[in-house]
Amino acid sequence: MSELFDAVDALLASRAKLPPPTERKRLRAAHGLTIEEVAGALRVRRATVSGWEAGKTEPRPPERDAYARLLDKLAELYPADSVAPVQEAMAPPSSTGRPAPTQIQPTGAASEAAALTATENIPAPVPDTPAVAAPAATTRLARTTRSLSTSRRPDAKKAAPSGTPASNTEPRFVNGPLAVVDVEGDGTVLAYCTGGLVLDVPAKSIPALVDWTLRAAKLGQPKLAGPGKDADPLIVLTESALERYGLPVTLTEQEKHAGRIPDGHKVIKQLTRAEWKLTKRGFGPWARIYRPTTGSERSCVQLCIPSWNALDTRHWGEAGKLPPAELARVLGVYASRVMTPRGSTAVTGLELMTALHPPTRASEPDAAGKRHSEHNPGSLGKDAIDPMNWPPCEVPDGHPVLQDLPRFHVRGPGEKLFEEAYDWARPMTDAECTLRHLVGIDVNMAFAAGANGLTVGLGEATHVKAPAFDPNMPGSWLVDLSHVDLSRVKVGKEWVELDGSLLPSPFTPKGERPTGPAWYATPTVAYAAELGYKVQPIEAWVRYDNGRYLDGWYQRLRDAYLATMADLGVDADLAPSDFLSAMDGYKGRDPELAIVTTAIKATVKGGLGKLRERPRGEGWRPGEPWRALSRPTWRPDIRAAVISRTRINLHRKIVKHAAFTGQCPVAVLSDCVVYAAGGPSPLDFLPYREGKPLPGGFKLGINPGLVKWEGTQDLLWGEEVRERFDAPELNLARYIKDGTVTDVDHGE
Repeated sequence: MSELFDAVDALLASRAKLPPPTERKRLRAAHGLTIEEVAGALRVRRATVSGWEAGKTEPRPPERDAYARLLDKLAELYPADSVAPVQEAMAPPSSTGRPAPTQIQPTGAASEAAALTATENIPAPVPDTPAVAAPAATTRLARTTRSLSTSRRPDAKKAAPSGTPASNTEPRFVNGPLAVVDVEGDGTVLAYCTGGLVLDVPAKSIPALVDWTLRAAKLGQPKLAGPGKDADPLIVLTESALERYGLPVTLTEQEKHAGRIPDGHKVIKQLTRAEWKLTKRGFGPWARIYRPTTGSERSCVQLCIPSWNALDTRHWGEAGKLPPAELARVLGVYASRVMTPRGSTAVTGLELMTALHPPTRASEPDAAGKRHSEHNPGSLGKDAIDPMNWPPCEVPDGHPVLQDLPRFHVRGPGEKLFEEAYDWARPMTDAECTLRHLVGIDVNMAFAAGANGLTVGLGEATHVKAPAFDPNMPGSWLVDLSHVDLSRVKVGKEWVELDGSLLPSPFTPKGERPTGPAWYATPTVAYAAELGYKVQPIEAWVRYDNGRYLDGWYQRLRDAYLATMADLGVDADLAPSDFLSAMDGYKGRDPELAIVTTAIKATVKGGLGKLRERPRGEGWRPGEPWRALSRPTWRPDIRAAVISRTRINLHRKIVKHAAFTGQCPVAVLSDCVVYAAGGPSPLDFLPYREGKPLPGGFKLGINPGLVKWEGTQDLLWGEEVRERFDAPELNLARYIKDGTVTDVDHGE
């Protein structure tokens, strides 16, 4: 009999009455509960509770009964002034276990067509016809409230960060920026969107899938800047979806080398018959399928194929092997906080610059009342700089402007701008050898911080002879800095004495003191003047048209990183000891969000690297132009300026620390610095006083430009490694994280 009563109770629970979504949120907030606390108590994801409060999804047994009980108790404690009508229960689930799908009418593709970048050479004419509504059609949409993150712990903190695209208020993109398409065992094709939303996919071919995505799926992302364009929807195809739509699960070696499947593949023929086009890179891991723009109808879809190595494991970890719902979550968080991926993290980093500073905008109406496309001030423009107008010192070897140089000529510092990150180390002193530990600290998002507030050139450079140095003028300067002596430098307004032999030079990546005139970016020359030394350039290439082009790019990536780290339990305002504790094992709290942090950092470095993209096959020969040169965003001068400023920022902190404590680093690699210390923690050598750091020195924290603990090894480990490889100046910063050193690392 008790089993029958239990069955009846379960049946009643399945129809437990719930207040409207707004009342659910009010009751939770009235008791001071966070969404995370409710999700943890009910053992569901944060996004699930958010969906309940937004009215996008409804709880199902057994969570529904528990959730109703919670709300009933809260309603007794915090009664409303007027009782709102109780929301109707959900329709009973279908025999498949998913909620019964509902019939909806799509609104059609009412948004403007998304413009494509110059790298893909797709024309995007100015719309001159009214928007054409999509033909009436129906699609099945199913919403699920079951846990979509089966591999996550029930008590994981902040399982689904706030700000996910699922809560997008833009009607055209109500289902988020992307979907992961997968095929269930019974042959049902499902599209897993962000926020726990699942759509039934009726498409039986790739052309039909593209058409469904544009006309019925309501996927996409609003533009990031006023004159910009909305982001195209992204469809991720799992291995089962590839098989369903006639695509190979993996690429052959020949296809991997080509980066695409053959043009004669049956799926490409299907697209051609349906009058869809592919970009010049063809049907590869990041395929873009489009039709030329007509009116304001968006007609471009991007595909991401993880099993074709679309999600590089160096930047996305094991994301490509996640179940569909978890993969949708990872990519959705990244899309909502950075942008919808447009390719690799490097490609996306570069595209983010353009999305925040579109090259063109609509002009004011002319005499006839028509608007025209014009240059958008503050952007890099829609036209690339003529390859032959580049300063010879700023371009990499093989560039067309260097075609008259003798073969095998090696340019020296007086011919080539060489602003790169640090790779410097020195032997340890006797005093340092008495200490027990080597402690590494790492600058958070160092290159992003280097871009913050940096003035860069927007247009072409002007050549000047014997100019007066202007620290506010972006450019490249030929100047002799060999007279700068680190043994006596200005720190603030005071001159200080240091042991210059224990410090790297700020003017060369290897930390060696320059021996004569060399080309430097503006931040490097400005730092020489800051140290108290006179600088007199011999010549320069300066850019009078300039601005803080990267500020918005930095701010968006910074906010994305800080929000994701906060979801992992690492806040920006923690005390030093609390920060070190919060960073200990933070990736294990939510491995999926940890993937997002890695991807964000890769977006920074990769985006800056793309500013000086080199030839990638293409049958290129030295002296000939390559494809990347046709982009307005091919800007090696901007890359050099960011790296210069990043290196200088680090050196400034090193000098401040040395002036105050007498301690100098034993190794520096990019944004990692290693010191000998008496204890294993950064707090054993960083000069904190009453919780406050040295002004202008190293400060523990998660913000870009602050430092975190990188790793600690015994000092004897460092001596043994250097002795084993007979290298007294081996850069220990390269191995400080886990202490692993192999012969392969040195090519032996």
